[in-house]
Amino acid sequence: MQKDKFTVLDFRRKKDAGERITMLTAYDFTMAGIIDEAGIDAVLVGDSLGMVVLGYDSTLPVTMDEMIHHAKAVRRGVKKAFLIGDMPFMSYQAKPKDAVHNAGRFVKEAGCEAVKLEGGRVMLPQIKRIIEIGIPVLGHIGLTPQSVNKFGGYKVRGKDDDEAKRLIDDARALQDAGCFAVILECIPRKLAGEVTAALNIPTIGIGAGDLCSGQVLVTPDLIGYFNKFTPKFVKRYADIGNVISEAVKRFKTETETGIFPGEEHSFK
Repeated sequence: MQKDKFTVLDFRRKKDAGERITMLTAYDFTMAGIIDEAGIDAVLVGDSLGMVVLGYDSTLPVTMDEMIHHAKAVRRGVKKAFLIGDMPFMSYQAKPKDAVHNAGRFVKEAGCEAVKLEGGRVMLPQIKRIIEIGIPVLGHIGLTPQSVNKFGGYKVRGKDDDEAKRLIDDARALQDAGCFAVILECIPRKLAGEVTAALNIPTIGIGAGDLCSGQVLVTPDLIGYFNKFTPKFVKRYADIGNVISEAVKRFKTETETGIFPGEEHSFK
């Protein structure tokens, strides 16, 4: 193992040291390599690929085979970051046996070092079995996109006292089950701070404010590559979509007018 390789132990170490954890999504070899070289701590092969790569209207249609295909490509680009595979809808919900089998596929076939799955206490049997066979689990509570139909849309969770208490209880249960960290998605900043303070393991926020132990974003959102919609919590650090659009338009124009290819692009 490389000396500077980020491992599951570094999540707790960074929280204990008061250092923020960085995580981004990747779905292909090239982007994975760029993210890895930039020094991001962890790379998540998210089921968000259903929307930002495959063009689905939600994450629900994503299959295990699609996830494995992309995770294998990302694995080839990631050398230092901790690699996590995102369990897609119905790959783990039905029973622990399914969860163990599909988590094992991420490790055995794609080379992932951990898996992420959505849900709190209701998913404890699945989480415990995955951890028991030696696969680290990243929890995910708050807005859980695979439950979009149950929630009636992508809405902030934990705004009332009862739901806030359930989320804190879920977070504690995930920690007790052995999760190495928990993603908090789209919950109020104050609640995220309370959850973070209540846990020994780190929290990774996405739309949960600055009081979490770290942050994760969907990379196509961060770089402006996916333009169908932009969540409120996203900060765009680049506008790659427009850069690509302009490059494609220039190629079209130069090809049609005979500017490209020039002599420097031709063989003698």
